Amino acid sequence: MSSNDRNYIFNLETTKIELHFEKSEYTELSAEKKAKLKSAFLFSGKAKAWVSRAKEPNLWKAKAVAKELGFTEEERQGERITYSEQLEQKSERAEVRAERYETYANNAEKRAETMQKPLNDMHGDNSFFTQPNINSSSGRAFTNRRQKMFDRYDRGFEEYRKSEYFKERAQIARGTASNAQFENPAYLDRRIKECEKEIRKREKNIIHYEEILYAVENGEEKKWRGGEIVTAEEVKSLISRELELVEKAMDKQGYLENCLDDVGGMRFNKGNIKVGYIVLIRRWGEVEILSAGPKNVCFKILTGGAEGGVLKAAYAEISEVIKAEEKKPDIHPFEVGEKFEAIKYEYPAPCKTLRTKVIYEIIKASDATIQLKPVGTDAKPITRKPVKTYSGKWRFSINDTMGNTFYKI
Repeated sequence: MSSNDRNYIFNLETTKIELHFEKSEYTELSAEKKAKLKSAFLFSGKAKAWVSRAKEPNLWKAKAVAKELGFTEEERQGERITYSEQLEQKSERAEVRAERYETYANNAEKRAETMQKPLNDMHGDNSFFTQPNINSSSGRAFTNRRQKMFDRYDRGFEEYRKSEYFKERAQIARGTASNAQFENPAYLDRRIKECEKEIRKREKNIIHYEEILYAVENGEEKKWRGGEIVTAEEVKSLISRELELVEKAMDKQGYLENCLDDVGGMRFNKGNIKVGYIVLIRRWGEVEILSAGPKNVCFKILTGGAEGGVLKAAYAEISEVIKAEEKKPDIHPFEVGEKFEAIKYEYPAPCKTLRTKVIYEIIKASDATIQLKPVGTDAKPITRKPVKTYSGKWRFSINDTMGNTFYKI
């Protein structure tokens, strides 16, 4: 590899890094550098270059390997394509794979039939299968021929297994090509939330870099973690990259939101899902809604091996309302005036612990919460929300100290 610095290619269409160098240069690499190259890149005959395994934004390893091989500067080529265009390309490639696997499956099935045909043609001829081995020239020849037919018959089953394998791969590829997941509201909702999270993260990075840029442009010296001095050009490049990734995420989010509108949008939300409703969630079957928040519901599984389990899910996971009967929330049994003896630990000196008791009294109670205050003190009251356990008992905790949780039926 030449000692002179060279450019690596950032392909805007594939969002991958490409390393272009001659075969002779690759041959000159040490075994260690070849191993590092192969850990982050794959050779592409189509691109005639080593192409990174990872895509943007996970290119840190590929860039580190490229730098070690002498590719220190980035050169951009091509144009970014929209998310819908990416999906179209992905579908086309998946369709080609499906056709190829189906061809493999058909060929394997034909080979299996050819291998097993000679023995299948002998069915009904009992003497062929029952004739003993005869130690003569013709007898040994017959035995060898029959054994070869048995061996080919067994290899035919291996070809049938290959055929089934390729059929499964073709089915998976057809599923990818169909983009069926974009008709699933739950899938779309999860991907939209991922885009929103990505955008928030990138916008936060932009603010951080803008603060660094302002400091650098006003004469303040900043350093990267490795000790290198930060330059304004480097920070501007990082801001530009983050803006590109924000635009990319917004494009994807817009496409997903259009898909969600096409399948009817979000059918369920806090306004039409209430506590006590029995709804259908595909993965868990019929469930009972225990609480309905702004974005998610808490539910109890009613059927199957996980019956009784309590989980959370997004409203998009709900596919159907089975029974729309709202259930009034239970009211806790704790009352004003009730007292509870709690434990308090103090540490007046090293290796010394004092364990004292504190009496708490309920001074105020609503349907959902209670207020407690230590008896005989001016301490500020604390508020707790009692919850109902699976056994039917109600409980609340003063704090995390063992023994400071209290129960009542």
